[in-house]
Amino acid sequence: MADPRIDIFSDIKCELGEGPTYEPATDMLWWFDIASRKLLARRLGGGSTAVHDLPVIASAVAFDDSGRQYLATERGIERRDRATGKLTLLAAIEAEDERTRSNDARVHASGAFWVGTMGKKGTDATGAIYHVRGGQVTKLYSDIAVPNSICFSPAGDIAYFADSRAKKLWRAPVDPASGKPRGEPSVLVDDAGNEGSIDGSVCDADGVIWNARWGSSRLDAYAPDGRRLRSIPLPARQTSCPAFVGSKADRIAVTSAQEHMTPEQRAADPNGGMTFLVDLPVRGRHEPAFRP
Repeated sequence: MADPRIDIFSDIKCELGEGPTYEPATDMLWWFDIASRKLLARRLGGGSTAVHDLPVIASAVAFDDSGRQYLATERGIERRDRATGKLTLLAAIEAEDERTRSNDARVHASGAFWVGTMGKKGTDATGAIYHVRGGQVTKLYSDIAVPNSICFSPAGDIAYFADSRAKKLWRAPVDPASGKPRGEPSVLVDDAGNEGSIDGSVCDADGVIWNARWGSSRLDAYAPDGRRLRSIPLPARQTSCPAFVGSKADRIAVTSAQEHMTPEQRAADPNGGMTFLVDLPVRGRHEPAFRP
């Protein structure tokens, strides 16, 4: 199978590019430079990349049915005014703990926002995964070092999540109506001993899990049973998170990072931190609306 065409979507080099989310109503891809406290946006149809400074660390974005914008930040879930950039805290998540910040997050079909937190240094298992819906915050899992790969099966009955430091991808049964677990998670992929680590993921309409592999310059596809179906080379070493983009959700955008690289490593990875567009005929899905 031939590798698809890879284009540079944005040549802005993020220190820690993460959290890409496509907004169909505006044809806009939104993503973050977590380390630099920036929110970036660019239309798929062309134009320049807008860069918005943030007063807090933020890592993921969601939208409600009215198009209002919500960020997962180091304080919790905050509504962002598009015109002014003002943030309003709606649901506190570890807001008083200065050691932690938000990381990977995604909206379930029920409208629940699953949000991962982690230590700012990423060195110990101080992170967790939370369920946010209807103003209620519920801790689902704890003792996670680097939560990633939060995504859901097409039927909304399975949740996936990873601990990148532990190099494991889990599968958990969830209630399609609420997005809450209804059984214990089990390991789907044990990645110990392999180069790089499992980072952000999205799940397509066929149940295939598309994963950006940190430290390995590639995008992997996993079957629902954990088999790796294919790997697509990407032009940056620290690829971090994918998102389905376009009106038909039939292409994939992937962010990347330069974090923790030495000057020599950065020089050897000239596209590190950029955001890429993978021209792949995939049956993707647009993100559901958040129900705050």
